[in-house]
Amino acid sequence: WLLIDSETGAVLAERDADLPLPPASLAKMLTSYIVSEEIESGRLTEQELVRISDNAWERGGAKTDGSTMFLEPRSKVAVIDLMRGVIIQSGNDAAIALAEHIAGTEDQFADLMNRQAAALGMSSSLFHNSTGLPSEGMVSTARDLALLARATIVDHPDHYGIYAEKYFTHNNIRQPNRNRLLWRDSSVDGLKTGHTEASGYCLVASAQRRDMRLIAVVLGTDSDQARARETQKLLSYGFRNFETQRLYESGAALKEQVKVWYGQQDAVNLVLDQAVVLTFQRGSEKRLSAEVVVNSQLEAPLTKEQVLGSLRISLDGELLLERPLVADRAIDKGGLFKRLKDWLTLFFTGLFG
Repeated sequence: WLLIDSETGAVLAERDADLPLPPASLAKMLTSYIVSEEIESGRLTEQELVRISDNAWERGGAKTDGSTMFLEPRSKVAVIDLMRGVIIQSGNDAAIALAEHIAGTEDQFADLMNRQAAALGMSSSLFHNSTGLPSEGMVSTARDLALLARATIVDHPDHYGIYAEKYFTHNNIRQPNRNRLLWRDSSVDGLKTGHTEASGYCLVASAQRRDMRLIAVVLGTDSDQARARETQKLLSYGFRNFETQRLYESGAALKEQVKVWYGQQDAVNLVLDQAVVLTFQRGSEKRLSAEVVVNSQLEAPLTKEQVLGSLRISLDGELLLERPLVADRAIDKGGLFKRLKDWLTLFFTGLFG
């Protein structure tokens, strides 16, 4: 299992987070992510119709023992409805139909899944199909699945909203979302359950309370009730013991009028090129310290956004994060007289070095 803060990626609790296990239907999160990517790129539209192949029906349809959307073979269904079938109903038939529509075959779609997983940093995962149905050697880890969940939330917030929907009806068959926490905890708004005999009962869940969002991954429990219970325990632990704060905004000047030698201007401001957001234990904020470190003796020419120093934030003397400080403007080299004047100043004050 693994618990992280969604915004910062900080790990709040973990156990065997890098142990490879069969992903079961959690693989469908990657299938859905790829569909969202295809829509965003313009290669696919939400209302585009997908023909349901005999293969999708035979391997994932009503006659199987697996989760299904109850698609009719050779019917045509909109992409957005199939996405709901994958996310809410965990339909194997819907996942196969989308895979075939995008890549031609499910095997080719699996290649796409592995390329996308690598791009997301899921270095311990290998996918063989779009559904998560058992396949020897197909694995993922709690850490990789947390990365995927975080990417889903950040990269495709509109489609992420589907994960919070409690019911979906297709062919007059209404099915509930299998994520029990959607009913138990109003702060939970996703993501996905999974279960096979080999993987056990699994759940990736996300919840937001106030301005803090957490992601919990629980793999290999022995029942539907256990995966929901253990996930809720992790989320409660995180919200009770940690907080995430935005300490500095992007562009904030942390060191102003720093001396620049040999330039047309004499000083530069050092600013953050990105916001600083930190997750830390509740009650420890008074023990945080911030230090600005400036590179020695700045000399022109300088380019805008050139790294000239760093911000270091520590807790009880232990470094938590370091962020670059950059120039807020470009400074060109000064004229001959200005450069000579600065050289003489440095020489007679003994500041060379």
